[in-house]
Amino acid sequence: MALPNDDVPYWVLVSVLTSTVPLDQALALALHRVALDLFRNGTVVGHIDHRLAHGQVKNLKKEALLGTVGGPVFEAELDTERGAGMVRFILTRQGIELFDAREAATRRVPELLN
Repeated sequence: MALPNDDVPYWVLVSVLTSTVPLDQALALALHRVALDLFRNGTVVGHIDHRLAHGQVKNLKKEALLGTVGGPVFEAELDTERGAGMVRFILTRQGIELFDAREAATRRVPELLN
C-alpha cells in the first residue's frame, strides 16, 4: 500500500459533498489534516489557517456513505480572498487507513545490525 503524502490526490482522502469555495489540492489536504486530527481526538472544532483560507472545521459526529465512499462528515466555515464560504466533506475511510499505515510504518523499531 502506498503511503500518503502531498502527491496523493485529495479525492482519495476527502470526498466533497458541497462547497461554495474553489477547492484546490493544497486546501483539500489542509482540511484533511485538521479533520483527521479532530476524528482521532474526538474533538468537535478545529482551526484551519491555510494560505488565503482561514476558519474552523467542525466534526459533525455523523457518518455518510456515497456509493462506495464513506466516513465521518465534517464542515468547514472559511474566510477566503473571495469571501466567506463553506465546505462539507467526508473524511474517507481509505484516507484514514493510509495515514494509519504511514504512522505504523514510522513507529516500527528498526532492526539493529551487529
